[in-house]
Amino acid sequence: SCKIFFDKDPLKIVRAQGQYMFDEKGEKYLDCINNVAHVGHSHPYVIKAATKQMELLNTNSRFLHDNLVQYAQRLTATLPEKLSVCYFVNSGSEANDLALRLSRQYRGHQDVITLE
Repeated sequence: SCKIFFDKDPLKIVRAQGQYMFDEKGEKYLDCINNVAHVGHSHPYVIKAATKQMELLNTNSRFLHDNLVQYAQRLTATLPEKLSVCYFVNSGSEANDLALRLSRQYRGHQDVITLE
């Protein structure tokens, strides 16, 4: 079910740095697709934080952990009072799916309008 983004001459991306991805020939491409717009690929701060966390515990948010609660509290403290619930998900796809399910439950409607 995965859509291929090319018909001929597929890209074989082998590494990425900042906002760029590189193929096996060293050709540089601006990454406008992946979820790196905020910090880029291979950001040193993100690598350091991820390494520190993976040295301690490498799992997703299905298990209870104090850091999840602390993060939710820090996050909601920056938001209006009505926005006081956090849902931690694994990807943008999961976030979109959850948003649709919550809105359908709340409004009682099933129809969705999307823009491509």
